[in-house]
Amino acid sequence: MSTHTHPGEEPVRFDTKIAVLLRDDLESWQRLNVTAFLVSGLGTTAPEVIGEPYEDADSVGYLPMFRQPVLVFEGTKETLTAAHGRALSRALPRAVFTSDLFATGNDRDNRAAVRAVPTADLDLVGLAVYGPRNAVDKVLKGARMHP
Repeated sequence: MSTHTHPGEEPVRFDTKIAVLLRDDLESWQRLNVTAFLVSGLGTTAPEVIGEPYEDADSVGYLPMFRQPVLVFEGTKETLTAAHGRALSRALPRAVFTSDLFATGNDRDNRAAVRAVPTADLDLVGLAVYGPRNAVDKVLKGARMHP
């Protein structure tokens, strides 16, 4: 989904893409957990991805969300490693989730677990990336849309 419409307006085409790449051997609960954690970092680094706050007909307010769809992909461990390298070489905003994070229970321990492992040795289970559509597409080469 690359367009969004409002009544009486032309569709909006985004020249950027938000994508999550998950390792294809994760359990369902892990896929959901990893996706939620990964996308949480993008709004703080790339505030332009956040839309306006929501409000219902009774004027009850809701938090703003991403202004564009988050596309979720899956791939092998090797696909994730290659995508990570391409994201780094293109200096795209990115977030990582490693297998070690399933055993930690808080933010401090999460950061320590990632810091303890050299870049080339990270056991990646998820990667979120944001940037120009064509650059993100190149990062995701070899991945497939999540079923």
